[in-house]
Amino acid sequence: MQLYSVIKNDGPGEVLAWKFLGEDFNTGSQLIVAESEEALFFKDGIIEQTFEGGKYTLGTNNYPFISKFISSFSGGVSAFNCKVYFINKVHKLELFWGTDTPIQMRDPVFMLQTSIQARGSYSIQIADSKKFLLKLIGNNIQYFTQEELNGYFRNAFMQYIKDEIPRVIKESGREILDVCTEKTKIAESLTPLLNGILDEYGVRLVNFYISAIDIPENDPSRERLEQAYANKAVMGVLGQDWGRQQSVDILKDLAHNPEAGGVAAAGAALGMGIAAGGIFGDVATQMFAPMMNQQIQPEQPRPEQAESGAKQTECPSCGVQNVQGAKFCNECGTKLLKEKKYCGNCGAEMPETAKFCNECGTRRM
Repeated sequence: MQLYSVIKNDGPGEVLAWKFLGEDFNTGSQLIVAESEEALFFKDGIIEQTFEGGKYTLGTNNYPFISKFISSFSGGVSAFNCKVYFINKVHKLELFWGTDTPIQMRDPVFMLQTSIQARGSYSIQIADSKKFLLKLIGNNIQYFTQEELNGYFRNAFMQYIKDEIPRVIKESGREILDVCTEKTKIAESLTPLLNGILDEYGVRLVNFYISAIDIPENDPSRERLEQAYANKAVMGVLGQDWGRQQSVDILKDLAHNPEAGGVAAAGAALGMGIAAGGIFGDVATQMFAPMMNQQIQPEQPRPEQAESGAKQTECPSCGVQNVQGAKFCNECGTKLLKEKKYCGNCGAEMPETAKFCNECGTRRM
């Protein structure tokens, strides 16, 4: 039986837990624990003692728990038997994660069915060595790596990640690719959820990062969404000018198409535009009203007819007749024209007695 007099961590640096190769030790053996790790003495399913960073001489006088482990005497030296695990407590960085399958969802703005994928990294630290050894590792392994831990929690992480990212995007009410630029905010909302999973096993989530959220290149909906985003961007820049330009092109085709009836088609377009209203109606009226006026010129009144038939406005104060359009009475100075009232929200003209705007419903101030 080989008795070890020095106990220290000789395992690879990337492991989270490593079991010392021997299990039989001399009383008086030297235990060397690095500052970034802890050593746990394990026997019959029970952790008897935990040592933090430092150098220790193991004897029954200063560590009475060893007396439970003494199994034999060899050459006058007592020996004890147990397992010693070294737990690495440094921050383990760049443990990578990624969605194994695309996440199905609808774009909140355009309501197009699509999918997204996400990837990133995280860092962990062993917060409770006892809980980590007993609940996650057990006592029958030589070492436990960070990749094994990553694989152990992968499914649990994916469940929360695949639920949380679509939830944040849906509740935002914005386009998918717009919300995907807020990776830090989404990562912050995921951190406490994932930390709850790890805490049960004595592990603490130090940092959680999302490096990318995007729509897969092979997703058939990607092109449709990008086209929708592009069209919206154009309309956002040009505003009504975009709609006005489209209407001009349509109406020009009607007016200059002989088969469509030329000016007759223009008249039809004018009537159609007025009935349609909005940008198209405005453009139709502006374009074709002059053309129609050229066809039918109304007889203009002679100057003497205009003068004799000129309308007049009666002063409400003194009753004197004033020329229509006069702002003040030429007899008593009373104000004749009332100031027009406009909606403070949309700018539409409001009757003097109106309490609410006819266009947008805003209450009159």
